[in-house]
Amino acid sequence: MAINKILVIEDEEDIRSLIQTCLELVNGWQVSAACCGTEGLTKAEVEQPDAVLLDIMMPEMDGFAILKNLRSNPLTKHITVILLTAKGRSIEPSQLAQLDVRGVISKPFKPLELANQVKALLDKHG
Repeated sequence: MAINKILVIEDEEDIRSLIQTCLELVNGWQVSAACCGTEGLTKAEVEQPDAVLLDIMMPEMDGFAILKNLRSNPLTKHITVILLTAKGRSIEPSQLAQLDVRGVISKPFKPLELANQVKALLDKHG
């Protein structure tokens, strides 16, 4: 499966912009961004991205609640999800399978390596 469109759901504007720029420049993906869970869920449904890069720690609706919503919606349950979190090291490999996510990228990340990390995770299972 060729990846073309990625949705970034991240509440911090600077990080959101940095991720968007990195992914567009390095891999040429179409990247859209959402500042919160509600906006992210709507964009996922409407835009049908190939993958979602999802921050875990956000106000109002955290990443786990967003993930649960994505998985329970027939229009978004197929979308590949990669978690982006400062708590990345505390998520065990067995939890990844249980959560049905492709992987975790820990913050702080290295901007120049981010696109390759995302690509490697997306390529991992086809």
